[in-house]
Formats: sequence, C-alpha cells, structure tokens
Amino acid sequence: MPTDLIHEERLHTHDFVELENEFGAHNYSPLDVVIDHAEGCWVHDVDGKRYLDCLAAYSAVNQGHCHPKILKALVEQAGKVTLTSRAFRNDQLPLFYKELHELTGYDMALPMNTGAEAVETAVKTARKWGYEVKGIPHDQAEIIVCDNNFHGRTVTIVSFSTERQYREGFGPFTPGFRTIPFGDARALEDAITPNTCGFLVEPIQGEAGIIVPPAGFLKQAAEICRQNRVLLMADEIQSGLGRTGKLFAYMHEGIKPDVLIVGKALAGGFYPVSAILSSWEVLRVYKPGDHGSTFGGNPLGCAVARAAMRVLVEEKLVERSAELGAYFISLLKTLHSAEIKEVRGKGLWIGIELGGPARPYCEALKQEGVLCKETHDHVIRVAPPLVIQRKEIDWAFERIRRVLEKAPKHPHKH
Repeated sequence: MPTDLIHEERLHTHDFVELENEFGAHNYSPLDVVIDHAEGCWVHDVDGKRYLDCLAAYSAVNQGHCHPKILKALVEQAGKVTLTSRAFRNDQLPLFYKELHELTGYDMALPMNTGAEAVETAVKTARKWGYEVKGIPHDQAEIIVCDNNFHGRTVTIVSFSTERQYREGFGPFTPGFRTIPFGDARALEDAITPNTCGFLVEPIQGEAGIIVPPAGFLKQAAEICRQNRVLLMADEIQSGLGRTGKLFAYMHEGIKPDVLIVGKALAGGFYPVSAILSSWEVLRVYKPGDHGSTFGGNPLGCAVARAAMRVLVEEKLVERSAELGAYFISLLKTLHSAEIKEVRGKGLWIGIELGGPARPYCEALKQEGVLCKETHDHVIRVAPPLVIQRKEIDWAFERIRRVLEKAPKHPHKH
C-alpha cells in the first residue's frame, strides 16, 4: 500500500496486517485481529467487531483494559513529572516501596521495568549474594533452573532455556546454570553443590502450557534450599498478583521465597514496571553503582503501579480469580472432544491441552468473538482479566464448547 494513502483513507484489518508485515520484524505470529480500543474484558478491532479477551496480555492486564482508576493515576502523574532518573529522588518511589511492602510482606524492593530485566536482576543478586555472603569462590556461582522454563529473552536468560528456538543463532551463551526436571525435588537436591547460590523457578510454568507441579514440590524445594543455604527465587511475573487465585502462586503451598520477581500486572498494562523483592539480608549486597536503570523506579511508573495494586485489593480481584477460576475450570472439564487431552490450571490461568495443533482452534475462536492464544503449539491458554463476570465466562464457554466439540478432529488437515 502506498504510504501516502495511510492518512487519506480508513484502514481495515488487512491494511494494518500488510503494513506490519512490510515494515516490522517477523518475530511474532499474531492472530489477524487489529485492536484499536478496549475496556475491561472486551476489545474492539478496527472493523468494529468486539471480542472477549481471554489472554489479558499474558497476565499484564489482570485489572482489565484501561481501568479508570489506573488511567486517572497515569494522567495525573504525567502532568506532574514522568522521569527524574535515579540521580535524584522523587515523591512516588518511596510510597511505591512502602505499599509494595504492605501488600507482599517483603522488606525491600529493587525496581526495574520489564520482566526480563527483573529476572536479570535476580540472577545478579543471587550471584552477588553467593560471593559476598555465602562465600562462593570468584566467578564459580551456579543457579539451578527447570526444563521448559520461560524467564525472558535476554542472552543470559535464553542461555538456560531448554527451548531450542529461543537459543538458535544467539550463542555464545552465559555459563553458570544447571537444569533439572520441573517438579522434581530429588533432582533439585542432587543438583546442589557448594557453589549453588540460587534456584530460579516459576511456581506454575506459563509458557510451557500452564504446567502445575506435583503438590508439595515448592514446599520441598523451599526446605531443600534452606538446608543448603540456597536462595529460592520465584518468578511470579505471570503467575502473581491474583492470576492463580492467590496473591502469589507460591502461597498455595504456604511458603515464602527468598526472592520474589514481579512485573506485568504490577502496573495493570499501562506501563512496564517490574521489581525483585527480598529481605534486607539479601538486598544489602548492593551499594551505589552496582546496578541500575534510567527508567527503573520512575515517578510515572510508580504512580501507575500504586494505583494498580490498590485496584487489586479494593476490587478483591484475587478472591474473584479463585472463585471464577474454579467455576471456569469446572465448565471446561465438561467438554467432550477427542482432541482434548487435559484441562488444568489454578484460578483464572487455565490450559486446554490438545492432541494436535492449537492454532486452528484459536483462529476458530477468534471468529466466534473469543481471543485466546496457543502456547507450545498444542495448548490453548485461557486467562481473561480478573474483572471478568460469571455471565461473560458462560458466554465464552459456549463458544469454546462450540469450537472444540464440533470442530474436525484434525482441523489443520482441512
């Protein structure tokens, strides 16, 4: 399409798809729906069609799209001051720290922007703690991770991914990581050496297909880490802030990680805000100049995150996730289809595992007005904003049932 026509006519879905394919790197394979506005659980495309969002931007919009209270905080703060860098102090960061402490119970926080930055910060923290507190020899620190993990896309993080595509063409890789099977406490114990400083784990694996570990695994892992003086680091970027029916997924097992990694819904989808949370004993290893971020802890992000946390509490979204998630899962387990291998999840974080590719079903659901996305090819992820209503779940379920029960056994062959 000639670029001089872009501002001269109303563009439709195919026009935007064409522009994106021509001028953007092809590192995503999105469904061909072009969203131009959204509210709560609903999104609208450029052609005027409405869809129920059952992905919630990978749990970043737990509070719903364009929540008015978070929007108000964004607009008000944007008119005051947006960025000072950490060279100076601002009035929002101390309040963000205090309210994060009150919400989570952790002593201290170190703010960043994206989830990957927070994971990188956790890796650096564990290593520095290992050298300065545990006494691990210089440059010998090891961190244990799980297979099928997803913690981000930086070179260090893909260094310990077991997904071949995430690594292909990006080496050489960062050393210092050992991989164990997810959910295997004995393997964790066996992998620990005197040089182990941390165990990095998702309490429930999201990108792997909403994989819930065996009951008791996290509790065993916490005890093994405590006995061996290893930091238990929980990546709750997707699973946290209400997604699984608890404030954090680790709470299902009554433990408390040494390091908690948060992001996504921390700012309700308005702005990238992430952080690692820990005790004074761990975070005291940092001194000025050791680590930083121009945008980390900026006043705009802090104001937005403060509002996003308030919405979670005031609207009881964690409790809603527990109640409505159990309801949604119970409905999905009534589905009768030869293609369905398993329905699993916690709270409003649900995976429907299929015997074949999930993409054709996601495309069929789009036609029905429900937006889901495949993960690991054969799993449909269902994770709507936590503000969803029971009647909207019923509406979505009828369309999911229609697609999964009436679709051909192998739609990709037709």
